[in-house]
Amino acid sequence: MKRPAVKAAPPVDRGLPPPLVLALLYFSSIFIGALLLWMPMSHTGAVGFGDAFFTSASAVTVTGLAVVDTGSDLTLIGQAILALLIQLGGLGLMAFAVLLLSALGLPVGLPQRLVLREDLNQRTLGGLAIIVRTIMLVALVCELAGAAILSFVFVPELGWSLGLWHAVFHSISAFNNAGFALYPDSLSGYADDPIINITIPALFILGGLGFIVVGDLVRARSWRRLSLHSKLMLTGTLSLILFGWAGFAALEWTNPATLGGMPDTASRLWASWFQAVTPRTAGFNTIDTGGMHDSTSLMTMSLMLVGGGSTSTAGGIKVTTLIVLLIGTVAFFRRQTALHVFGRSLGVEDVMKVMALTTISIFVVLVGIFLISVSHDDAFLDLAFEATSAFGTVGLSRGATGELDGFGRAVIIAIMFLGRVGPLTLGFFLATHSRPRVRYPKGDVYLG
Repeated sequence: MKRPAVKAAPPVDRGLPPPLVLALLYFSSIFIGALLLWMPMSHTGAVGFGDAFFTSASAVTVTGLAVVDTGSDLTLIGQAILALLIQLGGLGLMAFAVLLLSALGLPVGLPQRLVLREDLNQRTLGGLAIIVRTIMLVALVCELAGAAILSFVFVPELGWSLGLWHAVFHSISAFNNAGFALYPDSLSGYADDPIINITIPALFILGGLGFIVVGDLVRARSWRRLSLHSKLMLTGTLSLILFGWAGFAALEWTNPATLGGMPDTASRLWASWFQAVTPRTAGFNTIDTGGMHDSTSLMTMSLMLVGGGSTSTAGGIKVTTLIVLLIGTVAFFRRQTALHVFGRSLGVEDVMKVMALTTISIFVVLVGIFLISVSHDDAFLDLAFEATSAFGTVGLSRGATGELDGFGRAVIIAIMFLGRVGPLTLGFFLATHSRPRVRYPKGDVYLG
């Protein structure tokens, strides 16, 4: 008896890879934001589509590099659109989408969870809903508290309506590590104001630590109960802040273009503190960044490349990446076969991942500097500073952004985009394991 032919199962349509979906989501948000900022209601007549697209890209990637004056070139509606783009980009586009679906009572399927995992830089699908709620709660509390405190500065100067708006805008910009300010000189007019120098850094440090760390601090309330990630983030952040504070003060204390031009020691210390923490991808400044010594600029570039924490509003290669690299280096010279820190061990795959992330990051920055310098021969340090600031999604500038041509701006936009989305995409592919089918004999390579 002849058996009936068995039909082959149709191929399963797996759809687009989650990293690609995430990249398209961010690009679509940038394009829509550019259209909104380009509309006549959003600006005073001095913003073309190219400027609007650059501004939208800088906001969605929470960078802060600007080619227009946010306070004068954008109307109140334009500033509100910019604040919304900053909020969406800083807290994560997929996090907002999942929150909206949950609020409407709609189920969150596996495809959405996969993209959300990439947006939050997580390894597993478990606990994503808890992380989203933590993100939104922490952001709401911090931004409301920041706006309330900042209103004591802006309301007496600008009145209730405008003062409250300035407080809200700068609170959103600070917590999301965006660096957009409503003044052409950023926050230089408040270089010695204690409220500004405490509140703004507190916001972007909390945002840069990462929502997991903040939630862990609230739950544990004890150093011993903190997770290894939280311990590494807190230790690394404190060390980098103290290093930057002492280094900036020592290098710029007598520079008349920066600290040397301030009236007293207290003002210099406040400014040193602010400039030590703002490279953690915050982007605000209280001194003339273009007036810094070359040595200070190089130190700032190093801090910008490191950035903040994973699952945060900050960019860069991340503090934990730097720490694992240092631990691996020390272990190599000590001939240790395992990495240990705070009573926990780290696997070889962790070291390989941070090496790959660091290599790709340095490659992107160097290629970006090369491409920009092709059409701009002068001020190499300024161009390098700009490219590093773009990749770290920092926003600090030595004044080169406004001088770039169309090609240079396109390169900066691409670097900002890769700085915000690239590490997440790379992390997805690094998390994909495969076993080799063929084993080859070991070979000798002479390194170093």
